[in-house]
Amino acid sequence: MHKPSPPLEGPDAFQDQIRIVLVETSHSGNIGAVARAMKNMGLANLWLVNPNSFPDEASYARAAGASDILDRAQVVPTLDEALEDCVMVMGTSARGRKVPWPVLPPPEAAAIAAENSLAGPVALVFGRENHGLSNDELHRCHYHIHIPSNPDYSSLNLAMAVQVMCYELRMLFLRNLEGGKGSPYLTPMLAPGDAGWDVPPAKVGDVEGFFGHLEQTLQDVDFHRRDNPRQLMSRLRRLFQRAKLDQMEINILRGILSAVQKAAGASGNEKRTQAGTEPTGQEDGHV
Repeated sequence: MHKPSPPLEGPDAFQDQIRIVLVETSHSGNIGAVARAMKNMGLANLWLVNPNSFPDEASYARAAGASDILDRAQVVPTLDEALEDCVMVMGTSARGRKVPWPVLPPPEAAAIAAENSLAGPVALVFGRENHGLSNDELHRCHYHIHIPSNPDYSSLNLAMAVQVMCYELRMLFLRNLEGGKGSPYLTPMLAPGDAGWDVPPAKVGDVEGFFGHLEQTLQDVDFHRRDNPRQLMSRLRRLFQRAKLDQMEINILRGILSAVQKAAGASGNEKRTQAGTEPTGQEDGHV
């Protein structure tokens, strides 16, 4: 019926103690889509309360590589059976109930779910595609989870709603990796010097050599006049310094400038002497 799935990754508290519960799902394809959303974020424990059709080809087709989540899914006839051994229950809900209930946005709900999962299973309950959870079902929940979608178009696909909560749990897991140091996946990599960048940042002397070379090249092609500089070099300096160049980028740029000088008929040795220091590495720009 389906191909084997790659193994899951993640701690037991997130894989097994966080329980995704779907109540009376109408379309089996949505069950497969939920399984895919769960596996994307490292969750594995799926419970199905009285689904209209499961298992079937549509659910496995939509799972797209998360068939192992469906293989181990628990199918029960009532919500009571899905919740009886849980230490906490959270249900997705719209606001505006007659009797106010404790309501959490997804990030706070994920934090409380993760904390309580250390004591036992925590159920995140999602209702039917057409009308969600009933009032009686919501009364079984310690907290309601409200996803603050666009009020003019607030209806979320079932798998989308599950994905939001699984994502928040995943982010929480990554932030708490390695004794609170966090995951490298959450660390931005924006410029040379950041962890993961492949080339060291350019040194000040190399950058100054580039600026001298740039100014000389612009003069060689009659774009810039030293006797009437205006603000050209100041603005170009601001531009390139804002870019935070690495050493390879300096080499490439200086290789381009050398090629421009050659095409313009400039004397390479004389111009480099006027421009400043030679570029380090490959001055012709090849990498």
